[in-house]
Amino acid sequence: MLSTSRNCVRRKPLLPTHWHKQYQKTFVFYNTSNKPSNASPSDKLKQKTENAKVVIGKLKDVIPTHENIYTIPNFLTFSRLLSAPFVGYLITQHNYDVALGVFALAGFTDMLDGYIARRYNLKTVVGSIIDPAADKTLMTVMTITLAMEGVLPLPLAGVILGRDIGLVIAAFYYRYISLPAPKTFVRYWDFSIPSAEVRPTTISKVNTALQLLLMGSSLTAMSMGVPSAEIMTAMHWIVGTTTVWSGASYIYSKDAVRILSQAK
Repeated sequence: MLSTSRNCVRRKPLLPTHWHKQYQKTFVFYNTSNKPSNASPSDKLKQKTENAKVVIGKLKDVIPTHENIYTIPNFLTFSRLLSAPFVGYLITQHNYDVALGVFALAGFTDMLDGYIARRYNLKTVVGSIIDPAADKTLMTVMTITLAMEGVLPLPLAGVILGRDIGLVIAAFYYRYISLPAPKTFVRYWDFSIPSAEVRPTTISKVNTALQLLLMGSSLTAMSMGVPSAEIMTAMHWIVGTTTVWSGASYIYSKDAVRILSQAK
């Protein structure tokens, strides 16, 4: 669904070059075909109507209603999504060393899928949704399991989870109101149909980075004894503050969610 991570920006969906060129050609055609002539008013009106029909037809070809979601960045993102329960299981078994390794690998795929998406123009709307969702799933699983093991304070875990639950509810809402008609159950879950795009706020990006740092530091504290307890306590307060701040930023930011227009 819709979520809130720094990765939403790097996955910002853009019209491919050939669509953009066709888009420009369409309006050049419309402007040049409607130049003043000596025809009668009725003939001019008829010509403009025909030209408008041609333009609408071309725009339907320019702005796609479906997109290819089977890309390498999306596969990497789904692999990170599937790693979340495995990391959680390792934490509950007190196997912090392996959990740290899987967590580091997930972070590497997070950087890799973003690079590939930018380098080869494989940005998709579903990528802008699933990528932060994968991050949040991993974050949620680690927050719950680390709190269960007494590594994270319960109040901090409650703040992190409460913010994410609120954003998930908002994601369902925006997906529904932005889905082009007909609004059916099947179409609702068809993520190849773009509807809304999330644009993360600056504090949200900072908060995500700090939360990831906190999760990694919690694992290293249990497996290697670093950082110290004093540093971990300071990180708990900082992350708690940025979590509340970032949640509030989505309430007051007008640019956080963009409804994608569809050709009729």
